[in-house]
Amino acid sequence: MSSTFLYGFHVPANGIRHHLLRYGGKGPKLLVVPGITSPAVTWGFVAETLAQHFDVHVLDVRGRGLSSSGPELDYGLDALATDVTAVLSALDWQEATVLGHSMGARIAVRAAAHMPSRFGRLLLIDPPVGGPGRRPYPAPLAWYIDSIRLMAAGQPWEELKRFSPTWTEAQLRLRAQWLHTCDEKAIEEAWNGFHNDDVHANFASLTVPGLLMIAGRGGVILDEDAAEIARLAPGLKQVVATDAGHMIPWDDEAGFFRLLGQYLNLSFHPEGA
Repeated sequence: MSSTFLYGFHVPANGIRHHLLRYGGKGPKLLVVPGITSPAVTWGFVAETLAQHFDVHVLDVRGRGLSSSGPELDYGLDALATDVTAVLSALDWQEATVLGHSMGARIAVRAAAHMPSRFGRLLLIDPPVGGPGRRPYPAPLAWYIDSIRLMAAGQPWEELKRFSPTWTEAQLRLRAQWLHTCDEKAIEEAWNGFHNDDVHANFASLTVPGLLMIAGRGGVILDEDAAEIARLAPGLKQVVATDAGHMIPWDDEAGFFRLLGQYLNLSFHPEGA
């Protein structure tokens, strides 16, 4: 299968530089917002398959990849959500489909709650649902910081096996190549936000329809969380990727695209699945 990757480019929005990768170029617009330590390039294998039906753009969230970074930036959830709406405005996208994973899904929920006119549909992949007074996020901050520091020091990719033991060599090599671009302040603020930012109010005010995909083995969204979100956001269809951990496309690529395709009424054919 030939690659659907077209090019990377930058967009000035919300006062900083945003880097995006474009795949496909055909079909309706789709923006991918990755998770806490996932630069855009690490979502390439997902974007390649999404591009069978969408004009896919993958965002480097500030403090990651080739987007603006540095200790002077605000990495709070409100700033990240404003980034997304500002990027959509800069691209002149109306009613876009936005797929967010983990932190990216939290960003998408808050952004869509604040500016629903820019969003046509949300595809939320296992967002952390912590907040004030709720249980802690299952992955400790050190898990992220330690892996970043190892790769920033130029350690071999094999060092990442203990952090992601089920990943393939190709997945680990790519992560090793780009993990050093994740700003520690950005990661720490995002992780703290999993505990301090309340997105449940954003779920309650959502008017944008969409999908909530839950990792059956992730431990991030439990049954009681899913029930609460169902009450708050009845416009979100819930599905469970029973055989996957939190990194659903990495753990069960075929299952991820099967569930996504069922919701979108589309057929996806991932090359590696």
